[in-house]
Amino acid sequence: MATLLLKKCESLRRSASFSLSFCKVDSNISCNEKEKHALFRFKRGLIDPWNALSSWSDHEDCCRWAGVQCDNKTGRVRELHLSSHSLHVSLVSMGRLRHLDLGFAGFCGLIPHQLGNLSGLHYLDLSDSDLYVDNLHWMSNFSSMKYLDMSSVNLHTTLDWLQIMTLDLSLNFFNHEIPNWFSNLSTTLLELDLSYNELKGEIPHGISNFQNLESLSLGYNHLTGKIPESFGQLKHLTTLDLQHNSFSGSIPSSLGNLSYMSSLILCDNKLNGTLPKSLGVLSNLEQLDVKDNFLGGSVDEVFFTKLFKLKYLVMSRTSLFFDVNSHWVPPFQLKYVDMSSCKIGPNFPVWLQTQRSLQVLLMSKSGILGTAPGWFWNWTSKVYSIDLSSNHIEGDVSDIVVNSTVLNLRYNHLKGQLPHLSTNVRVLNIANNLFSGPISTFLCHKMNRKNKLKVLDASNNLLSGELSHCWRYWQSLIHLNFGSNRLSGRIPYSMGSLFALKALRLHNNNIFGDIPSSLKKCSNLGLIDIGENHLSVAIPFWIGEMTSLTILRLRSSGFRGRIPLQICQLSSLKVLDLANNSLSGSIPKCLNFISAMAMPHSESYETIEYFEDEGHYFESLMLVPKGEELEYEENLIFVSIIDLSSNNLTGSIPTEISVLSELHFLNLSRNHLTGKIPEKIGTMKELESVDLSRNHLSGEIPPSMSNLTFLSYLDLSYNNFSGRIPSSTQLQSFDALSYTGNPELCGAPLKTNCTKEQESGGASPVGKAEDDSETSWFYTETSWFYIGLGAGFAVGFWGVCAAPCFKKTWRHAYLLFVNE
Repeated sequence: MATLLLKKCESLRRSASFSLSFCKVDSNISCNEKEKHALFRFKRGLIDPWNALSSWSDHEDCCRWAGVQCDNKTGRVRELHLSSHSLHVSLVSMGRLRHLDLGFAGFCGLIPHQLGNLSGLHYLDLSDSDLYVDNLHWMSNFSSMKYLDMSSVNLHTTLDWLQIMTLDLSLNFFNHEIPNWFSNLSTTLLELDLSYNELKGEIPHGISNFQNLESLSLGYNHLTGKIPESFGQLKHLTTLDLQHNSFSGSIPSSLGNLSYMSSLILCDNKLNGTLPKSLGVLSNLEQLDVKDNFLGGSVDEVFFTKLFKLKYLVMSRTSLFFDVNSHWVPPFQLKYVDMSSCKIGPNFPVWLQTQRSLQVLLMSKSGILGTAPGWFWNWTSKVYSIDLSSNHIEGDVSDIVVNSTVLNLRYNHLKGQLPHLSTNVRVLNIANNLFSGPISTFLCHKMNRKNKLKVLDASNNLLSGELSHCWRYWQSLIHLNFGSNRLSGRIPYSMGSLFALKALRLHNNNIFGDIPSSLKKCSNLGLIDIGENHLSVAIPFWIGEMTSLTILRLRSSGFRGRIPLQICQLSSLKVLDLANNSLSGSIPKCLNFISAMAMPHSESYETIEYFEDEGHYFESLMLVPKGEELEYEENLIFVSIIDLSSNNLTGSIPTEISVLSELHFLNLSRNHLTGKIPEKIGTMKELESVDLSRNHLSGEIPPSMSNLTFLSYLDLSYNNFSGRIPSSTQLQSFDALSYTGNPELCGAPLKTNCTKEQESGGASPVGKAEDDSETSWFYTETSWFYIGLGAGFAVGFWGVCAAPCFKKTWRHAYLLFVNE
C-alpha cells in the first residue's frame, strides 16, 4: 500500500492555524466503510494538538466528520479539507477522492510521488508550504485535474523538470512576470508555449539557456522591453512567435544566426528601426511577419537573395519601402503576401507575375498608380483573395471575368461596365470607382446567372437605369449595396426573393414609389438604408413585422404621414434615422419597447459584417450623431441613435423615452415639439449627444441632465426654456451657443445673470453660487426654509398629539402602549 508522507516543519507547528470546511449531507447517506477505515489511518498520521478532528470517531458517520464532504448519492468521499498538520497517511483506498486541500499547512519536505495514485483528483492545493519536488512524473496520472495550486512550492531543485520536451501553458490566466525559475527547466526542452496569457515584464535572460529549444511562443501577452540579443544563441530555434506584445527597440541582428529558423512572427509590437540585413541569410525562413510595428527604411531585392523558401511575407502597416527594380525575379514562390499600407508604388509590382502559387494578395493603400498591365487580370484568376483597394489603379474591366473568391478593388479609378463573374466569386467590392452603364445589363447577363455571390458592393459609381427583375439569379446575396449611383425607377417586388439578404442599401439614388411589401419575406434583413431618394409615401405599417431589423435609415426620402406605432415592435433596433422627411404627428410613446436601446445586451456583428477565408466585408453607414455627418464602419455595432430631426412632428417629448438607457445619440431638432424636457432624462446614462434645438420647448432644464457624464454635444438653442441652467461640470462646459435663443434662460455659460424672480421660479442650482444675486437668493430661500420648518412642526405636532384627544380608539391604544 502506497503511503503519502508529508512532515510539518517544527518551526511552523506552533504558529500555524487550523481550518476545516463543514458540509451538510443527506441524512440518508452513510459513508463507505472502506474509506472510513482509510480516514482513520489518515487521522493516526496527524499531529492534532487542538483536537480539531475530535468528530472523527467510530460512533459518527464519516460523511459528518469535520473537513469531509461525501457524494450525496453514493456516500463516497469527494472532498477533504485540511490545513496545519503533520501528515503520515495512506490515501490509496480513497480512489474516488476528487478534492484535496492541503494549502497553507506549513508542510515541508519532498512531495511524495505516491500522491499521483489519486488519479481521480479534480482539485489539489499544496500552496504556501515549504515543499519541494525532485520531479513531476507523478503528475502524469492527473488526467481529470481542473485546479492545481503549487504556488510557493520549490521547483528549483527539479533540474531535469519531467525531462519534458514540450511545455504548453497557453490560454491560462497568468498575469505576472515570467518567473526566473523557468531557467531551471529541463535542458531537453524543445517547445515552450506561454501564449495567450497576461504575462508582463521583460523576457528573463534565463530562457536563452534552453539550448535545445526549437519553438518559443510568447504571443498575445503584455511583455515589454527589448527582444534579447541572446536569442541568437538558440541555434536550434525554428519558430519564434512574439506577436501581440509591447516589445520595443530594434529587431536584434543576432537573429540572423538562427540558421534553422522557419517562422519569425514579430507583428503587433512597438519595434522600430529597419529590418536587419542579417535576416536575409535565413535560407530556411518560410514565414516573416513584422506588420503593425514602427519599422521603416527600404527593403531591396538583395535582402531576399537567400530567402528561397519564403512563403508568407507580411509587412503591412509599417513604414517600410519595398524598393525593387521592374525586372526583379524573386527567388521564392509566395503563398501569402500582405504589404498593405507599405510603400510599393508608384509602379505596378510586375514581379507578382512570377508568383505561381500565390493564394492571398493584400496590397491596399500601397501607392500603386496607373493602368494594370494586360497580364494581370488573367493572372488573378488563380489567386483566391485579392485586396488592391485605396490605390490609383486605372483601366477598363468591362470584358474581365472575375474568378477570385474575394476581390476588393474599392477606391480606385477603374471604369467601364461591371465585370463578369464566375461561380467561384463570393465577395465583390468595387465601390468608389468610375463604373457606368445600365445596372440591368450586369444583373441579367447570361454569364452571371449561375453566380454564388454573397457580397456585392458597387456603391459610389456612375451606374444608371432601373433595378431589373432578374433577382432570381442572385439568391445567395447577403449584403447588397448600390448606394450613391444614378439608379431610377421603383424598387422591384421581385427583390423579396432574396431570402438570404441581411443588408440592403439603395441610398442616394433617384428611386421613387413605395417600399414593396415583398421585403417582408426577407426575414433575415437586419439593415435597410434607402435614404436620400424620392419615395414620398408613408412608412408602411408592415415594417413592424421585420423583427430582425437593427438599422433602419430612411432619411431625406420625402416620407410623410405619421411614424407608425409598429416601429416599436422592432425590439432589436439600434439605429432609427428618419430625419429630414415630412413626417407629422407625435413621437410614439411606445419607443420604450425597443429593448436594444433600453437594456444592456451583447453586441452582434451578424448584420454588418461578412467573413470569408482571408477576406471580410464591413457595412458602413453615414449618420449625423453630433451635428455633422460621420461615416461609421467597424464601430457601427456600438452605435445607438434616434434621429427624427427636420420633420413636422408635434406634441411633447414622451416621458417614456427616458427608459432608453442604452441610447447614445438623440436628435429631435427642427420640429414643432412643445412641453418640457422629460424630468428623468438624466437616467439615460449613455447619452453622448442631445439636440433639441429649434422647437417650441419650454420650462426649465431638468437638474437630472447634470448626470449625463458622457455628454459631449448639447444643443438646446432656439426654444422657450427659462430659469437657471443647472450647475455641473458637464452643462457648463458647453459653449453659450448651445443655449442661445432662449431669452428666459440664465446662468453660466450664458452671460445673463439670473434675477431674483428667475431664481424663485423653482430652479434648483447644483453647485456653488457664481454672483452676488445668488447670495441674495440664498438668504431669501433660507428664511422661507425656516418659516416652513416651523409651520411644518406645528402641523405635525398637533396632527399626532391632538388626535388622541378627539379619537377615542386612538386614545385607548396610546394609553395601553404607555402602560405596557
